[in-house]
Amino acid sequence: MTSPSLAAPDLFTKLNGTRFAYRRFGRQDGVPLVLLSRFRGTMDDWDPLFVGALAEARPVVLFDNAGVGRSEGRTPGTITEMADAAATFIAAVGDPPVDLLGFSLGGYVAQRLTLSCPELVRRLVLAGTGPGAGEGILPSRPQVAPLRSAPAMDQAALRALFFTRSAAGSRAAEEVWERTHQRPQREPEVPAESYERQIDAIAHWSSADGDGAYDSLGRLTLPVLVANGNDDVMIPTVNSFIMSQLLPDAELVIYPDSGHGFLFQYAQLFAARVNEFLDRPRAADTR
Repeated sequence: MTSPSLAAPDLFTKLNGTRFAYRRFGRQDGVPLVLLSRFRGTMDDWDPLFVGALAEARPVVLFDNAGVGRSEGRTPGTITEMADAAATFIAAVGDPPVDLLGFSLGGYVAQRLTLSCPELVRRLVLAGTGPGAGEGILPSRPQVAPLRSAPAMDQAALRALFFTRSAAGSRAAEEVWERTHQRPQREPEVPAESYERQIDAIAHWSSADGDGAYDSLGRLTLPVLVANGNDDVMIPTVNSFIMSQLLPDAELVIYPDSGHGFLFQYAQLFAARVNEFLDRPRAADTR
């Protein structure tokens, strides 16, 4: 079955003088699920198998933040500024309150956005991410920095950063690369100026005096699903455990023999888990 994400047209909206690109597909009814992408990720870097499975149960909205993909403007240099831009987009386009899924860097943005604008978010999914500096938090492994800053994020880099060294990891890397390169006329790669500003934002988020969410997670009383692979070299898996302990209403799921890209390696299984989590009745839900 062809994923609806592959045929979804690029849509545009101009907010505060900046034109943002997005795509909306899936069911017409229900609470929209807005996805916030990873470092150096555009709308085309979401696995069509994963987002297509999500879209079977709800409206799905993909979004390029400023300076990324086909969105205009300059990429913000802090997570707080990224969250402010995403909140403006959601308020204008998302029909809030929305459900929010943040992957990697997008998970940082999702946390800061939800802390700043809790009225915009109903439920939260944090995938392969962390809360910033705090007790027990581990940084990415040493091999990550040169790969993530390389001029091109090619298949070899994706393999090393997102998947385990096992046969299953190698197979998943090849399959995900193929699936994410199906769409004709993919968006442009994130330019060096933009991903260098993303690196600055990550460094600030991860510093003791930065804008990380570690000390504020107790304020996020909405339901949160935290998920990761069991061997994440980008944002070590222990950080997901710590987040789940700090969040008042969180559940944690860890997938075997997988890394940062677990959500694509286990695309259908994780999508089913996300859909079940978002559809689960709760008395405090507002819609």
